[in-house]
Amino acid sequence: MKFLGIDYGTKRIGVAISDEKKVLAFPKEIVLNDSSSLKKLEEIIKTENISEIIIGESIDFSGKLNVLSARIEVFILELKNKFNLPIHKQKEFLTSVEARKAGGNKKFLSQSQVHSRLKQIKSGRVDASAAALILQRYLDKKNNGK
Repeated sequence: MKFLGIDYGTKRIGVAISDEKKVLAFPKEIVLNDSSSLKKLEEIIKTENISEIIIGESIDFSGKLNVLSARIEVFILELKNKFNLPIHKQKEFLTSVEARKAGGNKKFLSQSQVHSRLKQIKSGRVDASAAALILQRYLDKKNNGK
């Protein structure tokens, strides 16, 4: 059984999965946030043998819930109703920014590397990496006794 990590966004949902031992998180894919998103998540949950879901809890710079938080709560209810799996929230703060920075500083990249990085950001790969960061933080907290 594995864990599923989610970075919820209004346009895209970043998805990550853990390994079987629930120690490491890996970016999986990006799901468009539309009428088919729950169906796509259902496919991932079944094929990856998911036992629990971890979703990023969106907070602002002062550590308080922000505007996106209400949408995330509605999404959590939809997930609970559809999948009947345990769902845990993991505070996320600037995970998308951190995911964009992963891989080095732009000024040290070649022009083709910069182009590749921009393509990844535009295609939404950052969202899956952010989901992996959220999931990894949860796994680290769980495995290290909080």
